[in-house]
Amino acid sequence: MSGSDVTRDGVQGAQPGRDALTGAHAGRRRRRRGRGERPMVPDAVFSSYYGKPVLNKPTWKPLDIAGYLWLGGLAGASSLLAAGGDVTGRPALARTAKLGATGAISLSLAALVHDLGRPARFLNMLRVFKPTSPMSMGSWLLSAYAPLTMTAAACDVTGRQRLVGASATAAAAVLGPAVAAYTAVLISDTAVPSWHEGYRQMPFVFTGSGAAAAAGLALAAAPVAQTEPAQRLAVLGAALELGAFRLMKRRMGLAAVPYEEGTPQALVRIAEALTTGGAALAVIAGRRHSRALAATAGAALLSGSAALRFGVFHAGVASVEDPKYTVVPQRERLRARVE
Repeated sequence: MSGSDVTRDGVQGAQPGRDALTGAHAGRRRRRRGRGERPMVPDAVFSSYYGKPVLNKPTWKPLDIAGYLWLGGLAGASSLLAAGGDVTGRPALARTAKLGATGAISLSLAALVHDLGRPARFLNMLRVFKPTSPMSMGSWLLSAYAPLTMTAAACDVTGRQRLVGASATAAAAVLGPAVAAYTAVLISDTAVPSWHEGYRQMPFVFTGSGAAAAAGLALAAAPVAQTEPAQRLAVLGAALELGAFRLMKRRMGLAAVPYEEGTPQALVRIAEALTTGGAALAVIAGRRHSRALAATAGAALLSGSAALRFGVFHAGVASVEDPKYTVVPQRERLRARVE
């Protein structure tokens, strides 16, 4: 406290140099000392009652759900590539893509059921048809899509019922883009900040990632002479994935920070490097007709797509654990409405 007193005759007992300075004088005094301005209020610490997170942390298993997100994109894009292989007269490419779509969607469903705990829980989701629910629509979409991919692959391998196989391939290709993108809609429909705030670009990110993965599988397993559509799909998918992801982070604001820290940052950087390198190698492999380069490109594209899905998953979990990613955007939206 100051040692001076204010009386009718003015300030008495003032002690220059010891009284606390305020306002502009205080600022000038601090600057003379070379310390700059000091904040008078500490940084805000966002917390909730009893120190608990504002949102409940997702209980999904990382391997199951991140794998489910990745495999769904791989399956959906592979169905498109399979139809393209049939139309352009590339039977080996078409068969590889059909088998890839069947295997990927089967493993995707297995991962989902494993996370749910019992197969009956997936069947229970089919008791309701709710167009406004991504979970409900996704369950019905998978139930229609999976049998189509299996029928297309079975007819191709056995050489029987070609008309049925062609119809199943075409139908699976129609549903393929929705299968590749719907998981992005599913996670964006949650309250998880680093998922929800990216709802505009996330479907494009997942679609591009799925296309890159499907191209990678074809490059790794199909004859090089028949992989030209896969090479083009690799470049297109990589460009869409990386471009949409960077745009998404720019528009997410504070919710993009978890993608730039810790495990999510490492996974995203690995994904970007592998996807970019894989797309470049795919083009080179096509020009040189190199089996080794094609296989390397395929492995890079598959791994890059998987790394991106795991990065997105872990970023979402990190954004739930810190309340500021929920509180700050809410306050900004409220302030914008008031203004």
